[in-house]
Amino acid sequence: MFEFFFKYPLAAYRKGEFLFATGWSPWLLAALTVVAALGLLAYARRVPSRLTGAALWGVLALQAATAALVLVLLWQPALAVQSLKSRQNAVAVLVDASSSMSLVEDGLSRLARATGALQETVMPALAEKFRVRLYGFSAKPERIGSLRQEDFPPPGASSGVGESVLSVLRESTAVPLGALLVVSDGADNSGRFDRELAAEIRKYNVPVHAVGVGRERILGDVELSDVAVASEALPRSRVSAQLTLRHDGEAERVTRVTVRDGSSVLASQPVTLREGEPVRREWIDFGAGESGVRDLTFTVEPVPGEEIVGNNQRRRVLDVPRRRRRILYAEGEPRWQYKFMRRAVQKDASVQLVTMLRTSTNKFYRQGVDTPEELEDGFPVEEELFAYDALIIGSFEAAFFTPKQQVAIREFVSRRGGTLLMLAGPNGLGAGGWQNSEIVDALPAELEQGDTSFIREKVTVEIARQGRDSLISRLSPDSEENSRLWAEMPQLADFQRIGALKPAALTLMSLQYGSETLPLLVRQNYGRGRSMIFATGGSWRWRMGLPSDDDRHDTFWRQMFRALVVDSDDPVRLTTDRSNYADESRVQLRAEVRDKRYEPANNARVSATVTPEEGPPVTIALRPSSSEEGVYEAEVDAADLGVYLVETVAHLGDERLGADTLHVRREGGVAEYFHPERNSSLLARLADQTGGSYWELDELEGLSSEIGFSEAGITTREVLDLWDMPALFLLLLLLRAAEWLLRKRWGVI
Repeated sequence: MFEFFFKYPLAAYRKGEFLFATGWSPWLLAALTVVAALGLLAYARRVPSRLTGAALWGVLALQAATAALVLVLLWQPALAVQSLKSRQNAVAVLVDASSSMSLVEDGLSRLARATGALQETVMPALAEKFRVRLYGFSAKPERIGSLRQEDFPPPGASSGVGESVLSVLRESTAVPLGALLVVSDGADNSGRFDRELAAEIRKYNVPVHAVGVGRERILGDVELSDVAVASEALPRSRVSAQLTLRHDGEAERVTRVTVRDGSSVLASQPVTLREGEPVRREWIDFGAGESGVRDLTFTVEPVPGEEIVGNNQRRRVLDVPRRRRRILYAEGEPRWQYKFMRRAVQKDASVQLVTMLRTSTNKFYRQGVDTPEELEDGFPVEEELFAYDALIIGSFEAAFFTPKQQVAIREFVSRRGGTLLMLAGPNGLGAGGWQNSEIVDALPAELEQGDTSFIREKVTVEIARQGRDSLISRLSPDSEENSRLWAEMPQLADFQRIGALKPAALTLMSLQYGSETLPLLVRQNYGRGRSMIFATGGSWRWRMGLPSDDDRHDTFWRQMFRALVVDSDDPVRLTTDRSNYADESRVQLRAEVRDKRYEPANNARVSATVTPEEGPPVTIALRPSSSEEGVYEAEVDAADLGVYLVETVAHLGDERLGADTLHVRREGGVAEYFHPERNSSLLARLADQTGGSYWELDELEGLSSEIGFSEAGITTREVLDLWDMPALFLLLLLLRAAEWLLRKRWGVI
């Protein structure tokens, strides 16, 4: 219909340049138009007429428009376009053949619908003018002979739209390629379609036209789009995973999420997907178990009528190392808090609590030490202190510690990456002068000065908003049940005012003192480590005020101790960019290597042994990073599916600095089931950035004409006449008819 009125396809107007074929000046046209309008106005004033006011001006406007249109036709308007020479150019057609294109919609797969529309509307017209090069692509393109289903390669496990386009452009440098047509659902899950790749595509100056296939919304689908869970946990600890679920949000649905280790169910709980909430984040807690490797499967139960169930599952690997973490607890006075803290952790095999209790001036009672010599000389400094993973300081005045020891405590947090927990007490925090110590910058809050900061009054504990998701305060995985359990806890009998919080500090627990809400448990990151304040010395009253078989107090402190050490780094720390590789075989290894003082070790020899689930191990050397001190990197090809064990060891000269291990999982054929809806924005962006256009599958008329107007390949410049197009003559007729109708209405005919 557009070509019937305007003579040429819309693409000619988008790509073309407007001009007048006569070559006469547009300024002359404008001047004559003004002269004609003024002449009509002068004639109307000189010749008597029954038309007055708005009627007269309306008729004059229509007459002036008619004169202007006639003058435009005399100037012979035209379009100058750059078009591809017939039969001298090639056009590449890339059809997505990945697994997501096999999804059935309205009785046909996406691939069948796409090829059917192309063969009916586009391919005959392209074949008349160009040499058509056909490709089927998933991760990479492959030449095919036709658009018949049997000519396509098997469905691919991933889709690389950007890389496939770039590969075809590189392959076609010796061919006059006029345009490139991509037919896809836009599900590029290669993870490599970034700005650099898009910029390289643009360098070829070949327009890329895109056709979108599939539905933009899939009603009734529930997707487990992400699982955020730690890659390492302590034996017999609780692990909290955050699940991100996506659904259409059209109606409320009830499903169930389950965590399995192999065939063993670790946790399961119902989830309500609410109407109007397309993205829901849900926490699920489970036990890490004994030391070893947990091959975790997170599953969302399909809802009735769900078409795609391949996106209802995620796999993760959790390492549970055997080594015990060590905590040093220095307490300045004998008190009940000390006794009950030790009792809470004594059955926890994952944590070793080493304590030094001041019983009198310069006399200490040591417990939990490995050797008689440990802590024999009192509080340690630097290397000896750095051997611990966390440090707790109780009711100690700051002046007890020498400046060198205070600096060592600060460096323990910032450089070593340990965790410092400060407890309240008559001689602790502000009452102990810590606001003037070397560690003041590491603390998460300012400290109130004076002996009056420690208050012996009963107060009620509450879980702060930021602490609701913390494993420290998780007495039950159910949030409502957890709130109830904390509401039933006995009151504390003492607390300490700690002053204003630092900007990066988070309040995990608070207390109610009269009309005031004061911070109780506060934490912040500092350097490579963390610091915390627990502003009471009376949590032991929870144990005494609860029934003898109620272990809420012990659970809290076990979780606190594990939280103190779980993020503590060893001298050698091995990581990967992710623990689960779906349809991506290149594993990026990163080892951070430090010496005994936790300074970066820049001249170390670092190697890694990679052992697949089946097959022989391979040992590789890690190379120093060019941008970070003490960091060594390598890339490993995990071609086979399964769980890989990676072990790294670092030496500095003849000295062994340390070792670390981790596990990664390599999966295949799963990425295509996630985000299965059509990604129109990606396809439209690709077309727009290259000078092409985006089309819907059911609106392909005019696509072949659009492809013909291109400045790539072998082109010719054409001047297309516009003066004789039907739309202009129809407009002229409408102007005259409008004037006649107005005169008829006003009775002047």
